Amino acid sequence: MTIAQFLDPTAFAIVGGGTLLATMLRAPGRDLIRALSALRVLARRPFRADSLLDQIAAQDRIARRHGVMALDRSVIKDVDVAVAIAAIVDGAIPRDVEARLRQARAARIERHSAAADVWSGAAEAAPAMGMVGTLIGLAAMFAHLSDPHAIGAAMGIALLATLYGALLANLVLMPICHRLRVAGRVEASERARLEPPLMALALRETPRHHMQSAA
Repeated sequence: MTIAQFLDPTAFAIVGGGTLLATMLRAPGRDLIRALSALRVLARRPFRADSLLDQIAAQDRIARRHGVMALDRSVIKDVDVAVAIAAIVDGAIPRDVEARLRQARAARIERHSAAADVWSGAAEAAPAMGMVGTLIGLAAMFAHLSDPHAIGAAMGIALLATLYGALLANLVLMPICHRLRVAGRVEASERARLEPPLMALALRETPRHHMQSAA
C-alpha cells in the first residue's frame, strides 16, 4: 500500500470544489474576505494588551504634564485606542468614551465571529461533498459494470471522496474555525483591560478640558 493509492484528482476536485462552492453560496463576499484575512491571526501570538496599556500610561503622563490637548499630536496605531484618545481630546465624558470602546469591541467580536462562521460552514459542507463524490462514483460504477477497469476507478472515487470530506472537515477546516474563535475570545478579553485606564483618563481630563474651553 502506497500514498499514491490514496490520491485521486477527481475525488479531490469534487470535494474541494464542492466545499468551496457551497461556502461561497452560504456566506456574503465580505465575510469570505474576512475569513481569508483571518488566517494571518493563526501565525501570530495571542493578542496581549500590555503594549497598549503602556501606551495609554504614556498618554496619561503627557496629559498630566502638557494638558489633554497635547494628546492630539500623538501617533497611535491601534484604532480603538486612537478613537478613545481622540474622544477624550474632544472633551467626551467618560460614559461616551466607554460606549465607544465597547461598541468598537463588539464590532471586532462580530467580525471575528463572522470569519469563524465561514470556516465552520465549510467544515459542515465538506463531509456532504464527500458523500456527493461517493454517489457520483457509485453512479459511474453501475454505469460501467462491463468494464472492470472503469469499475475500479469509479469505486476509488466513491471511497476516497468520503475520506477526503472527513479529513478536510476534521483536520483542516474545523481546527481553523476553533482557533479563530479562541483568538477572538482572547482578544476581546484583553481589550476589556483597556477600558479602566482610558475611563480614568477621561474622568480626570474632561472637567479640565471644559474649564480650558470656557476660558
